[in-house]
Formats: sequence, structure tokens, C-alpha cells
Amino acid sequence: MIEIFNSSLENFRTPVILFFILGFIASILKSDLKIPDSIAKILSIYLMIALGFKGGVEISKNGSDLNLFLSIFLSLFIGLVIPIIVFFIIKKLLKNDIANAGAIAAHYGSVSVVTFITAITFLERSSVHYEGFMVGMMALMESPAIFISLLLVRYFQKTTKNEFKIKEIIKEALFNGSIVLLFGSLFIGIVSGEKGMLLTKPFFVDPFQGVLTLFLLEMGMLAGRRIEEFSKMGIKLSAAAILMPLFNGSLAAFLAVLIGFDTGTATLFAVLSASSSYIAAPAAVRMALPEANPSIYLTMSLAITFPFNIIFGIPIYFIISEMLIRIIR
Repeated sequence: MIEIFNSSLENFRTPVILFFILGFIASILKSDLKIPDSIAKILSIYLMIALGFKGGVEISKNGSDLNLFLSIFLSLFIGLVIPIIVFFIIKKLLKNDIANAGAIAAHYGSVSVVTFITAITFLERSSVHYEGFMVGMMALMESPAIFISLLLVRYFQKTTKNEFKIKEIIKEALFNGSIVLLFGSLFIGIVSGEKGMLLTKPFFVDPFQGVLTLFLLEMGMLAGRRIEEFSKMGIKLSAAAILMPLFNGSLAAFLAVLIGFDTGTATLFAVLSASSSYIAAPAAVRMALPEANPSIYLTMSLAITFPFNIIFGIPIYFIISEMLIRIIR
């Protein structure tokens, strides 16, 4: 627990988190600091391509075996189920606010890279084995939740206006720019493999942290400008930002152990399912659902769920995975 607490302090000292806080404070102080919309959109596009591509490359490294196929199946299943559960919970809490329910579902169905990396550090320090292809599963789990969330938003928006046509809704969600970039980049990464990564490393790997820093600065400013809207419903959403990860993580750990994975791999599945995105999902939602309130979905994801998972969640999911293995096997 002490090691995880120390890791959490280090994470909060990273530039990406500090620049998010800077943007948030700048908006609260009514600063004229601003990133042009055109540049913000370019940052979103870059991040989605880089994440999808790197994830595809990681999947291509591991070849094909039964555990990999089981992992892909479980990753896709979790990525489809969790956003549906979250969407209907938040939709009820927000009294049919469809756009924000969809934005939150996209965040909690997707994953947090930093939380995942911290979990790997925790397992390695404890000398616990885990499957190496889990990095690829992290990338694979980023996109399905965003697609499902957009599909749900379009469905409820159309039915509300009596304009429901299933083919049009699927087409809108499937060919949305965010989904095309994420899935397309993932596929390109799988096909091109490590050779493709070497060719593009100076653009997609080396500048990644700098671009992410600019993006979170802009998201911090967006969240700060609309923070008053979060304060009106803060208690319910704050509770949801803790309870949902616990439920999602426990469900994923149970399924991973049931399929036959070891404690370390089950823990990573739990962490991925319990975490909430602050890179891919905000970038996609920023493009696809501009009417959603970033002070709601970013505050829940980055200010509540992220520190909870880093400090308390990771050891909890590890203990749950160990207990389930003893009970089921």
C-alpha cells in the first residue's frame, strides 16, 4: 500500500496532470489563456492515431495462441458491456441527459494508461506474473466503449425526435471520425508491426507526452469554464465515480479468473475495466459530442476515479483476484 501511495504522488507530479490543473485554475481565474479550436482538434486527432497505432503494434508482437484469443474476446466483451451499464446508470442519475451519459459511458468503458502502468509497476515490485500481451489489450479496450456510447447517444437522440432508423444510427456511430481513427490506427499497427513503429517513432512516440500535455491543458480550461454545472450534481456523481470502478473491476476480475487467467493478468483486466480514460475518450468525445460537459466527465474521470484507483483500487483489485482464484479453483 505504501508503494502504491508513493506511485500516486509521483503521478500527480507529472507534467500532464500539472498542466491539466494549470488549465483548470486559469479558467477559474478568468485568464484569457486559450488554445484555438483548430489546434485542439489536431491534438485530438494525433492522440487517437498514436494510441491506436501503438496498441496494434503491441498486439502484433505476441503472435497467436489460445490465451491471446481469450484475452481479445474478454477485452471486447468488457468493452461492450461496461459502457452500456454505465450509460443507463448515469442517464438515470442525470435525469435523461443523453449527451453527458454517453460521454461518461465512453470514459468509464475506455481505459487509463497511467493507471495501467502503475498496476504493472505494482505487480513487478511484488514479483507477480502477468501476460505480456496485456499492453495490446489496453489499446484494444479503448475503442469499443466509445463506439457503443456514441451508438447509444444517437439511438436515444433519434428516438426522442421520432427519427429512429437503425441503419443510420449504426452508420453514424461506426463511421464517426473518432471511431475510424481509433480502429483504423489499431489495424494499421497490427499490419505494419514493429517495422512500422520504427518508421513512425519520431512522430508517434517521442512527441506523445508533449502533445498530451497540451491536450490536457486545453481540457483543463474546458473543465474549469463549466465547473459550476458539476457542483449542482456533485454528490451523486462523486459516489458513482468510486462505486462504478469497484463494480466494473470486480466483474472483470471474476470473468478473467473464470476463463483461467492467473492473478496478475486478472488484476490487470480488473484495473483496465475499473479505470476511466482521460486521453482517448476525451479526445473522441471532444469531437463527437461537443454538447457534453467536460467539467462533468473529466472531473469524474481525472479528479475522482483516477486518484482512487491509484491509491486504493489497484491493491483492492489484486486482493479480489487472489480471493476469486481461491474460491473458483
